[in-house]
Amino acid sequence: MSVRENRVARPLIGVSTYLESGARWGVWELEAALLPAGYPRLVQAADGLAAMLPPDDPSYAAETVARLDGLVIAGGPDVDPARYGAERSPRTGPPAPERDTWELALIHAALAAGTPLLGVCRGMQLLNVALGGTLIQHLNDHITQVGVFGHHTVKPVPGTLYADIAPEETAVPTYHHQAVDRLGEGLVASAHAADGTVEAVELPGQAWVLGVQWHPEMGADTRVMRALIRAAS
Repeated sequence: MSVRENRVARPLIGVSTYLESGARWGVWELEAALLPAGYPRLVQAADGLAAMLPPDDPSYAAETVARLDGLVIAGGPDVDPARYGAERSPRTGPPAPERDTWELALIHAALAAGTPLLGVCRGMQLLNVALGGTLIQHLNDHITQVGVFGHHTVKPVPGTLYADIAPEETAVPTYHHQAVDRLGEGLVASAHAADGTVEAVELPGQAWVLGVQWHPEMGADTRVMRALIRAAS
């Protein structure tokens, strides 16, 4: 048996992407499906295979998820407030309708199939919206330097999935100005910031479903991704 044949198959983890106009490389300036390199690197560091999932026809979401072992909904722009029945705040960013539509379809497909699902920042917020929850459109004074990642401590809720992954208070890399308001149906909060902001949510049941408000792809702690990989194996 060859070395290649003897390897244990790594789970295939799909990661949703940005869709941006005016991306530049070399002499090219075109619309591009983009993903910060931290996401595939984190999947790879946790012994998974990463696949980019750019926005697509939502009718293909179930077929897409069926080919994956796990799904990550990545961070990105603000969710359109119309998705949760709210008026747009002046501080809410421009909508990304292609992403909203595609990623909501992916979330619902993963939940229906029992596919392990991790939402990161926007991904956690969109998971909450997908289940009927709402968002705080701006956390006052949360961001002191625009475009700069900071760190703060999150405290796990005992007895939750997240507490099993990281039982102690942990400093996490963070950059966001929105947060969960009313929890979606079935979701429970599994970590909080010192000011009470919901920092992680999960969906108790047979499937592995977790959302984190911070950006694990921007740090060295691989525990959350490794937990997804274990669930996907």
